[in-house]
Amino acid sequence: MPTRLRSVLSAALIALACLLAPCGALAAWTAYGLADTGRYVTAMAPLAADPAVRNAVADTVGAGIMDEVGRRADVRPVRGTVRPFVHDAVRSFTRTEAFRLAWDAGNRALHDAVLHALRDEREREVTVDLAPVTAQVKHQLAVDHVPLASRIPVEHTAVPVLPAQDLDRLRKGFHVLEVAAFWLPLAAVVFAVAGIAVATCRRRAVTATGLGTALGGALLGLAVAVCRRLTLDDLPEQARRPAAGAIYDALTTTLRQASWLLVALGLTVAVAAWLSRYVGSIRYVRLRGRVPSVEPLRADSQAADLNMTVTSPGDPSGVTRSTPGASSVG
Repeated sequence: MPTRLRSVLSAALIALACLLAPCGALAAWTAYGLADTGRYVTAMAPLAADPAVRNAVADTVGAGIMDEVGRRADVRPVRGTVRPFVHDAVRSFTRTEAFRLAWDAGNRALHDAVLHALRDEREREVTVDLAPVTAQVKHQLAVDHVPLASRIPVEHTAVPVLPAQDLDRLRKGFHVLEVAAFWLPLAAVVFAVAGIAVATCRRRAVTATGLGTALGGALLGLAVAVCRRLTLDDLPEQARRPAAGAIYDALTTTLRQASWLLVALGLTVAVAAWLSRYVGSIRYVRLRGRVPSVEPLRADSQAADLNMTVTSPGDPSGVTRSTPGASSVG
């Protein structure tokens, strides 16, 4: 294969590998991180102690309870009286161990519902039931001797999480990411190895691969930051943005770590390939210093030729004469 063609082919394969590396990391994060219920619950568990998240949960649960109170004719007259007690009880409940357990259980149920909807073909809205949390709040109000606390209804309040009209689009994207999570990282490795193998200068190809991988990781981290900004800007209620930002950061922690890993791995490979040329030069100089010089040997050989003596067979005196060496003839 011509040298020019090998260089072009190597550059194309390495560029493709560096492009697929961050895309493969994103697909793997979606398929093996977000789609795993255990990892999702573990990532969301620390948010039970986040003040912004607790305030958002308290407002949502308190509004749901008051809506149920407004629908009941027997407790509707005391709605204004009960409202501050309900909100205080909900906020107090978010600081208890029971809330942390309910938070984990709710996130597990929510994740299972969303995952089932993405893998199902039915068009239905994904909701989460607040009845378990409402029951806990009712119990807290009864302990605090709030009037008519025992008459607060515990209904199955379905809070919409995923609209039905968005399911089809999300379902297709999720299926694509599930397939890409395996093939994109594998293709990136294969293309990188092939690009290095066909390169005319493999050290330079390894350096380019490392730098390209680091650049891809940096672009992935930048994309995560930009998406965070756009996601928070799209929220209609500005008061919910701190809670949404905390949830976004918790879910993308693994993806940000993957981007930094790509940057560190790429720079390490590039620096190692760049330093290897100097290590090879130093080793060559050391090996060359161990080989004896050829010039002194050649001078000694010429001197020996000049000092050769022979005895003439026809000379009875047996006198030896010095004759010029072969190198001096002519």
